[in-house]
Amino acid sequence: MLKKFLKEVITIVVGKQAEGIVELLISEKYVNEFLIAKKMELTINQTRNILYKISDYGLVSSTRKKDKKKGWYTYSWKIEIFKSLLFLRKNIIKKKSQIENQINSRETRQFYVCERCNIEISEENAMSYNFTCNECGDIFVLKNNEKFLRDLRRNLSKLNRELEFVDEEIGKQKIKIDKKKMNELNKQKKIKLEKRKMAAAIRKAEKNKLSKKTKSVKKITKKLIKKKKVHHGRIPPHDVPGTRTCKQAPKDFVKKSLQRAKKKEVSKKLIKKKIPVKKKITKKAVKKKIVKKSLQGAKKKAVRKK
Repeated sequence: MLKKFLKEVITIVVGKQAEGIVELLISEKYVNEFLIAKKMELTINQTRNILYKISDYGLVSSTRKKDKKKGWYTYSWKIEIFKSLLFLRKNIIKKKSQIENQINSRETRQFYVCERCNIEISEENAMSYNFTCNECGDIFVLKNNEKFLRDLRRNLSKLNRELEFVDEEIGKQKIKIDKKKMNELNKQKKIKLEKRKMAAAIRKAEKNKLSKKTKSVKKITKKLIKKKKVHHGRIPPHDVPGTRTCKQAPKDFVKKSLQRAKKKEVSKKLIKKKIPVKKKITKKAVKKKIVKKSLQGAKKKAVRKK
């Protein structure tokens, strides 16, 4: 049934001579255009013209590959079943609406016929020609529409049946497309999960490397701290609870304590310089003082006598 519908589509688009292309393009894989030309017994240009006409309506899809030896591109083709069924459905609905309009017009209006010329004409036109044929001069006869209406209704019922079958096929194709989409989504999800797992494993490995490096650095730093222990400054004792030890003392605290120790040393030196030294009193100095005092007493006496 599906092949029949697809053949009908291609007869509408290209013509009845290209019906055989359906059996080649109906497969899920893409078919090479040279293979299509060989099986249809046509030239490559004729097959390409047919395929291009179908592709104008978007009913076929293609892929291309570059020939490494010759350097030109070769195309492979595949029929789009879902799109072609939708195209057929639209065409059937269009035909159906045309037949329905014809039935309505035949039921409501009257038509006249020239039996010699076999020309059909509407009542309005027949009145304009005074019910006589313009070519032969015979009188128009009223046409019986019952047989014509019967044929139109038969065609309408056929189209309705065909439309039902097409809708069934469209439903089947929709289910197939949904399954394909689900499979693709599942594949993408699996790929994403694998990528995440790989990324997590890489992160773990990097963390392990960093932890190893940090441990080695800590060991080295501990050894250096043991060698360069600072006992200057006001570092709290080990015995007192809630106090820091030498190892726990921060760098700033150690620096400050060193600075304080230096300041104390400098201040001590300054104090030593400023202390006054007691002068030793010699005998000569005592004698000089006594002589000075005796001279001063003698001068005062002489001044009084005068």
